[in-house]
Amino acid sequence: MDLGLKNKTVVVTGGTSGIGLAAVELLLTEGANVAFCARKQSTLIEISAYLENKFPKSNILARCCDVLEKEQLDIFAKAVEERFGNINALINNAGGGRVSTFSNTTDEAWVAELNLKFFGVIYPTQAFLPLLEGSDNPSIVCVNSLLALQPEPHMVATSAARAGLLNLVHSMAKEFARKGIRVNSILLGTIESGQWQKRYDKAKSSNEPNTESYEAWLNQLAKQKNIPLARFGHPEEPAKAILYLASPASSYTTGSTIDVSGGMAKHI
Repeated sequence: MDLGLKNKTVVVTGGTSGIGLAAVELLLTEGANVAFCARKQSTLIEISAYLENKFPKSNILARCCDVLEKEQLDIFAKAVEERFGNINALINNAGGGRVSTFSNTTDEAWVAELNLKFFGVIYPTQAFLPLLEGSDNPSIVCVNSLLALQPEPHMVATSAARAGLLNLVHSMAKEFARKGIRVNSILLGTIESGQWQKRYDKAKSSNEPNTESYEAWLNQLAKQKNIPLARFGHPEEPAKAILYLASPASSYTTGSTIDVSGGMAKHI
């Protein structure tokens, strides 16, 4: 599929695993120039080597960067500008989830979770906004969760932060529209990731039922979670939605959200 991303420049935060890595690979397949970052230097080196081997003719820039450190982001943005000039899209993907209820979430945990979800988007957007303003059909895509609309009591801090991020995306979309910059997001359901592999390994070592294979175990969990499509999502599936929103194919779309939850959404 040609999304019009050939020779466009896209920045991806959290680009060394899961959905972020899937997005990087799809972008390179589309012929885009890609700059991505991650916190762990060792992982960055490993993934960079993997991508350069798989896409030998591609233009890739990888940097070690913590999205909560403004100085590191400024250095990353400067490196991107020196290498590519302006950018066409920013994908805010860095983040995670915290399992805790209201009663066992500490003050420090509340602050850390809200800080990550908000400033993990605010700081990269501030750093790369000047490079977006000078480009053709610029776009910002934020990776969010269905928890923004359907909170879970065992993830109270993450649910609250995700709801705030959804509001932030709508606000940025309206403010940045006058600059021609589109801002959209995706809402994730349950997506297969390394954390589920770790949980499976633990379950298997404890001889829990339905652990004869990783796939069978995931399918059983999907049934327990009542996911209408009866399976977990694969990282490349939300990544495809990200690419659409980042590309000129969605040129008249801003302030919108795409649900990628296998049918779990009740409010979209």
